[in-house]
Order: sequence, then structure tokens, then C-alpha cells
Amino acid sequence: MKKLSIYLSLTALTLSLAACSFNKTKASTETEKLVTNKEIEKNKTYAKTDFSFDVDPKTFTLTITENGEQAEIAKPQAIRNVTDLKKSKEQVSWTYPDEQLNVTVKKEQNHLAVSLTSLSNEDTDFSWPTMDAKNYVLPIAEGKTIPNDQKDWLSYFKQNEELSMSEAFSMSFFTTNQETFATTFVMDNTFNSDLLTTTEPHLTLAANHHFIGFDKNKKLNYRVYVTENDPVAIAKTYQMDRINSGEFKTLDEKEKTNPEIKKMRGALQIYYWNSRILTSEDINWSKLPEKVDEPIFGWISELLEQYGEDGSTEYLNALAAFKNNEGYKYEKNTFLTSLNYVLLYPQFYTKEIFQNPDDTAQQLLSKGLDQLSEQERYTLNKHLLAGVLNELTPPVDQWGTAVADVFTDMKNSGVENAWIGLPNWANGLMNPTMVKTAADQGYLIGPYDSYQSIQENASIDWNTASFPNPDLYEQATVTKKNGEKVAGFLGKGRKLNPTLIFPDVEERFNGITQDKIPFNSWFLDTDAAGEIYNDYSPEHLTTQTEDVAGRLKRMNFFNEKGLVVGSEGGNDFAAKDMVFAHGIETPVIMWSDPDMRENKESEYYVGSYAALDGGIPSKYQKAVPIKEEYKAIYTDPVYSIPLYKLVYNRSVITSHQWEWDSYKIKGQVGERRMKEYLYNTPPMIHLDQASWQEHKKDISDNAKIWSPFQKAALQHEMTDFKILTDDRLVQKTEFGDNLTVIANFSEKDFESDNFNVAAHTAVIINDGKETMIQTEE
Repeated sequence: MKKLSIYLSLTALTLSLAACSFNKTKASTETEKLVTNKEIEKNKTYAKTDFSFDVDPKTFTLTITENGEQAEIAKPQAIRNVTDLKKSKEQVSWTYPDEQLNVTVKKEQNHLAVSLTSLSNEDTDFSWPTMDAKNYVLPIAEGKTIPNDQKDWLSYFKQNEELSMSEAFSMSFFTTNQETFATTFVMDNTFNSDLLTTTEPHLTLAANHHFIGFDKNKKLNYRVYVTENDPVAIAKTYQMDRINSGEFKTLDEKEKTNPEIKKMRGALQIYYWNSRILTSEDINWSKLPEKVDEPIFGWISELLEQYGEDGSTEYLNALAAFKNNEGYKYEKNTFLTSLNYVLLYPQFYTKEIFQNPDDTAQQLLSKGLDQLSEQERYTLNKHLLAGVLNELTPPVDQWGTAVADVFTDMKNSGVENAWIGLPNWANGLMNPTMVKTAADQGYLIGPYDSYQSIQENASIDWNTASFPNPDLYEQATVTKKNGEKVAGFLGKGRKLNPTLIFPDVEERFNGITQDKIPFNSWFLDTDAAGEIYNDYSPEHLTTQTEDVAGRLKRMNFFNEKGLVVGSEGGNDFAAKDMVFAHGIETPVIMWSDPDMRENKESEYYVGSYAALDGGIPSKYQKAVPIKEEYKAIYTDPVYSIPLYKLVYNRSVITSHQWEWDSYKIKGQVGERRMKEYLYNTPPMIHLDQASWQEHKKDISDNAKIWSPFQKAALQHEMTDFKILTDDRLVQKTEFGDNLTVIANFSEKDFESDNFNVAAHTAVIINDGKETMIQTEE
């Protein structure tokens, strides 16, 4: 997506520290020997080996028998013609001549291997398996357990009868719970596969695969594992499959080539809004009325009219108000927005307006405008503007210092570790002192960047959709099978083919960093979100597999630059290449609900991208509830299970999608904080100067507990997850032998032989010492 989604007002949370000794325990000592992949392989094996199978080629019914119990794990389909049938004790193979499909089913040591190979040179579809179970375990976001008769899930799937697995699933498997065992269908990847749903009389599922005619590899593989009906067994079996496939890499291994990754351990995830280098405090408002007729302000009007998306009308109205001594909050914000906006323009310099540039500006002008880097251009524009504003503003070297001071204050307040995401690289280039200040505090800081879309004549607001290469729009964009171009984000422009723009990625990065701005992280929008394409452009036919390879090449480019790389979503096809992901814990909630997206009078309206004061857009600052029918789908702990963390706790650090930070959902802030500790999920926060001052105590108090907790949790697998009550509202996770989290989401206290946990409370037990996380909305 082009524009970042970000923040909301904090609900009051109280954290009670009974005993916090993470830094002193064995679980968190830096000298402790960490588990390697080979050691993981020596651990408990969950996949069963002593099962048998039976398959009916005519209907593709697949039956598993385990410990005397039999279950149809793939239900009968319509009878098909069968040829070339071959059977042995461990293998059955045949051909569907009408569908031009070869099928092989073979019993391996710990799984059943099923392969489907298309013989056609055309695009074809084939659906299998068809599943009808009482419960399903699906890797939707972090993970979900879904009864086949739950009303909210039935409603959801009635509206979503066909889901792209690459977008809907975070991992490449799906599981059905039988009476006495679970069967997990693991795929090499989810590319070109959809989940088909039927909701009458109850929920049934089917997997449908698109075989692409121009794809040289027309083989779909399933590995069907049989385990206990336990999410730990399901997730750990999938983990073993990924390790055996060479698709697993731990943070420890990633840190060997990039030590900066260590800074992500224990880091709060913070999107920082700083679109203004000049703030209200920087303007001498009392002197403005007598200066509004000076040439600079007319020049700004011309620039806005010619290059701004919204023109200059509001700006001119604000000037008129100031001239009449009637400039108030709205007019001040309009004026500031306009000044900061035109500082981005390459067209800002004109000799007629800026007749006496200072030494810095003169040196840059002498290089030639077309030879300046983007950062140098912003430096030039700031010095030019300062030279004509005179006593209206402080000296230019004082612009933006208050923004940078926030990071120093964060460190002094106890926020030891933080990832700072800027909504655009221009925010950093305009204020490099701010970036340096964050890096000097030991924080990670980097820009949001996107290569999803391209627009013709993109405005300065959409610089991520703008590229110097004039050929990309026609020659490097994705074409549908019907010949139409795939539209870009919000319907603007077109989607880019990632296999064709790598030189343009390098060009953009080199341009941003050529003046050594100390970014040490990079966030790549959508690359791990599973929004991938088959490109039918005759000049550059591209499969989804090749599309993903292009994205991973891009990620690896930033990795090799020593940057800590993250992306939206967290689809595990990128697990080896990314360090962190935003969207696994809370994905985007209901793009299609008009009450949330269009109806501004609705209590559920999430807000807009606009930020009148140059700070946090209302989309990220406004606290909103979510509808009751969405809670089961997105937030209810009853249906949530930490599948992703059971697989990737030591490999990828995951948090919320930026639209749904830790404080966004009204009435669920405390519940979500408990779950952040239960799942080892970093808090996500949207900040600007004002919100930091408002919420400083809560953020810093939580950070003092969170950072040492996560550093301990990341040294281990998530080794166990248990439901402790029949209503599923008391849950426990374990990280190794010494670190446990118990969360009580219920209205009543929980008591057991070993511990008591009050209602709406989480407890961290580290080497027998307890830290209580009490939440009050």
C-alpha cells in the first residue's frame, strides 16, 4: 500500500511489577548457547509414522487409518475417468485423461506424499482435497482454530467464498481435526492456490489450484502429516517440514551476517510522524501579518497551484486571514503544511525570489541543480527559505531539533530498544539530524518504501510510485490474462512486475543514501503480504513463483546493505530474508466494510490519511471499536492460536499491521497487551511529539518490562501452548524450560495447584519469579 496506516490514543494501562529479573536469569544471559536447527531436529518428533492409507482414484477419496481409527480426510468428488492406474503396497498412481492430470500418492516414512501434475499447456484448475471436519486449523494471520458451526466464521466465509491462500495464509498448510488425530496438508508454497468455502449446512473447505499454461513447473505437491489434535504438534511438524526443505533460518544465523539485527530484540515497533521540519513553535506568528505580501509567499502559491494535488486556494485563504489578523489554528496548520510541502519540490529555486543565498545554498547551487542528490536538494531548499523568511523563523540549523529530541527523551525514559519507522524516506532526508539522533540512541530507524505500484506523473505525495525510468509504466507492469493491466493501490496507476525493476530499486536506494544518512533499517511494503501475480504480458510472461523470487531478490539486496529488513504481512515464503513483519498478529480488518472505510459518521470509521497538524493521520490516531461479528475473526483469544510463533519465534519478529497498532481498538487495549506477552508480540505504537508527551509514562513503563522479556523469549523456541480452561480464556505459552506466560482473558480469577492468575491479568514466570501485567481499560 502506498500510504502508511498509523496510531491512536492510549488507553490507561497499569503494569504491576511483582518481580522482574530477566537480565539476571539463565534464560537471558548473552553467553547462553542457543539452539541450532540441527538441535531442533533432535527434539520430539510429532508426525506419526504408523498410519495406513486408502485412495479411490475415481472419486479421489483419501482415507487415513491410525491406531485403529479411520477417517476420510479428503471427501469423495464427482466420478472421473481414470487411466494408467498402478498400485503397490506403498504407492498408487493414475491419470485423469479428461483433466490432463497425473496423480501419485505414496506413503513415505512420516507422511503421505501426494503430487498432481498438469499435462496441459493451457491454464487449468483442479480442486482437491474437499474437506468436511468438525474443526479446522488454518494459518490465517498468527493462526486460527475454527469450529465448523461458529456463526461469525460462517458469516465471514459466506462473504469470502474464495480466498487466495498466498494472501489469506501466513504459512503453506491447512489442517483438519478428525476425531482422534489431525491431518495437515503441507504445500511447497501457496502460489496459485485458493481456499474454497461452503457454509451450508456447516463449514466445508476445498483447495483449488490454478495450473498456469506457460509455467514450466506444473506440479503441485502435498505432504500429508498425521499428528495429535494439538496445535503444537501441527505447528512443530510444519516447522520440521520447512527445516527439511531448507526454508528455515533463525535470527541467530541472520545476525552472523548483520549484527544490527540484535537491536531488534526487545524493540518497540514505533511509526514516527514528522512531516514538518518547520513546526508551529518555529514561526513568529506575530510578525507574519506584515509579511504576507512578500514575494516568497506568492511564489509558494504558484508552486502549490502548479504541482500540488490540492492547489493553492486554502493557502491563499489562510494568507488573507493572517493579513487581517484572523489567523487561527486552521490557518496556521494550512500555512505550515504549505511551507513544508514546497520544500520537497525540485522546482523550488528561482533566482528572482532567492537573490541572496547563504554560503551553504550557494555551494549547492554551484554544483548545478540537476547534480544534487535528494538530500542536498532539501538542504538547499531549507537554506533558501530561511534566507527570505528572516526573523519569522529561528536559524535553519535549529529547524526540526524538537523532533529529534523525542528520541533522546525516549531513551532517558527507559525505552532501551526501539524500531523507528518513518512514513517516507523524505522525512529522514529533510531532517537527517533526527535520523542520526535515533541511531545514536541505539535504535533502529528506517523508511517505509514500496515498489508495488507506479503512476504516470505521480505527485510528490506518491514518490514511492514514481521512478526516473520512463519505460517502466508500459514495459514493466503486470497484465491480466484478459489483456488488462492490474491497477495500482487505490486504483491509481499500475502494479509493477518485481522481476523487471531491480535496477530501479538500486537506483532509488543509492539516491536516498548517497549522502550517508544513517538509516539502519528498511521496511518494504507488501513484499511479504502474498499479493503476487502471474504476468501475462507477452513480452515478459512471469509466474507467481518468479514474482516472489523478484521480491526476495529485492529483500536480499537491502539485507546485503547491512539493513534490518521488514515487510508487510509476514508470509513465510520470505521468512529467511526478513527480520520482522507487520501484520501477522493483527492484519488489516475488513477493507470492504463501508462503516469502517467510508461512513464518517459511524463509530467504527477508522479515520482518514489526512493529518491537519502534520502529525499522526486520524486513520492511525483515532481509537475505534470493531463490530462484534469481527472479533471472532480478528481478536478473540478463543479462536486464536500462536501457530506462526510456534514455528518462527526464533526466526521472524512479528507485530500488528500498522493500521491496527496496540492502542487502536477501543475496549481491547488491555486484552491485546496481554496477548502481546502471551505470543511474544512487540507493541506497535504511532507517535509524534504531542502523543509522546501524552503517553510517555505508559510506553516507558511497559518498555521496561517488554524489552527484557522479549530478549529472553527470543532465545528459545515457543515450546508449548496450552488452553487451561474449558472456555479457552486462560492460556499458557512456554519458551524453553524457564520462561512461561499465563494470560487470563476471563472475567473471573483462575486458580490451579501451581499458580493463581487474576481476571484480565497476565503473569510472566521467569525462573520462578513472577511479573504481573494487570490491565485496566
